[in-house]
Amino acid sequence: MTKIKHTCFDLDGTLIKSAKTIYNTTIHTLNQLGIQYDLPESEFNQMIGQHFLEIFKHFEIIVPDFEYFIKIYKENYFDFINDSELYDGVEEALSYLHNNNIKISLLTTKAQDQAEKIITHFNLNKYFDLIMGRRDGIPHKPAPEPLLMICNDLDIKTSETIMIGDTELDILCGKNAGSKTCAATFGYREVEILKSYNPDYLINSLSEINLILS
Repeated sequence: MTKIKHTCFDLDGTLIKSAKTIYNTTIHTLNQLGIQYDLPESEFNQMIGQHFLEIFKHFEIIVPDFEYFIKIYKENYFDFINDSELYDGVEEALSYLHNNNIKISLLTTKAQDQAEKIITHFNLNKYFDLIMGRRDGIPHKPAPEPLLMICNDLDIKTSETIMIGDTELDILCGKNAGSKTCAATFGYREVEILKSYNPDYLINSLSEINLILS
């Protein structure tokens, strides 16, 4: 295997156990805007990682002004941040990669400013060489463009990169960009769903990262 020089992480469901924050913020914002909804939490959690437009379409929720919803959602998000926590082994895994001179990046569908604020809140910014959130004009996962941009900015080949995430979007993004892929089974997708996308690796804990890179 080509030596891995760069590890790209998803955020929600991979580094941060954030489902409760995302759900509570969504419900609070919908209520605040007077929008009707039927949004079962367990089913909602299975769609974390998808764009809100896709989620609302799935649940047949009509949001008259989507951009305004996102604005209010982002304002509300940190009122519920204490419902989130790091997964076990996050700092140890990032420290291991950092100490072994492996570049570390973040690729999330959260807005750029929100992604940076969350990483800073959990005091993880010291580990990251680059943070890529949702940016205007750049396609989202599973499109390869954001991962290709990260690799270009870090001057790393995609063949020297591994994409680690808990959803099909992460696996497909990595495959589409030509990188190795690793599915995190402890996130928001069932293991069998992840296996159906044929990731190169499956991990049950972030403590296993050193095993697949050694």
